[in-house]
Amino acid sequence: MKEDGMLKIVVPASTANLGPGFDSIGLAVSRYLTLEVRLADEWKFIPRSPEVEAIPPGTDNLIYQVAAQVAQTYGRTLPSCAVDVYSDIPFTRGLGSSAAAVVAGIELANELAGLSLTLEQKMRLASCYEGHPDNVGASLYGGLVIGSHRQEETNIVHVPNVQFDLVAVIPSYELETKKARSVLPQLLAREEAVEASAVSNVLVAALLTKNWELAGKMMVADLFHQPYRKELVPQLSLVETLAARYGAFGAALSGAGPTVLAFAEPGKGESLKEKLLPHFPDCAVESLKVAQKGSQVYKLALEK
Repeated sequence: MKEDGMLKIVVPASTANLGPGFDSIGLAVSRYLTLEVRLADEWKFIPRSPEVEAIPPGTDNLIYQVAAQVAQTYGRTLPSCAVDVYSDIPFTRGLGSSAAAVVAGIELANELAGLSLTLEQKMRLASCYEGHPDNVGASLYGGLVIGSHRQEETNIVHVPNVQFDLVAVIPSYELETKKARSVLPQLLAREEAVEASAVSNVLVAALLTKNWELAGKMMVADLFHQPYRKELVPQLSLVETLAARYGAFGAALSGAGPTVLAFAEPGKGESLKEKLLPHFPDCAVESLKVAQKGSQVYKLALEK
């Protein structure tokens, strides 16, 4: 990066699982983490919006830690930078705030260290850091992703131009992924595992063929995690019931929660939002779109 230049990195939020696609399906949504980066004497991260007021200001910031690790992997070092951080992705609400930060860190290292990483290389680095490919894959690629992360490799199928509306019911309380995972069973009986994976397979097929009604049925039929997490997120059952009543084709916990998403056919999201609003006075109820673009990097000249 030139001394008189600035990097702008924009990363979309994401939702994961869509019900039974546990740790393997991700969808980019229209909330964004934005970094404005310029060279400086020391690393500092400056919050520029309420969602990121509490971020660590120095090298203990997640974005820096990911960037430094990536650079080290390739035997490079990073120049010190000042980073203005903007975000409208709520923290610990199941909309991929940490995954967006991981992707931003990889993009930052790629630019500052001149790594010229391919999308596939970025995906592998992000999945290894996160442990699964759903949120980071959606933030990198945009649209819908179906992924498999294994010790030897990470594979992604990217489905662009997925079009439907989403309404997010965002509770005021936080739910850490660690706690949300603690209620899940360690083992499933073979018969239940076969049924759970069949439901997930049909969800993918329904999404690819735009059979929204069937996709919604599979979301509710999840056996991997939602039945166990309902005790932590009481809004889920209510959104499922109301979504069906008000014409949505499905509803699902967003990632580990506590955000719950209702899915509607294109053009029906605003109406659905207005109908859901009165039922959730203690939650934010907001319209979202599928973010068609993944992470973007822009090189700008600083104003003089």
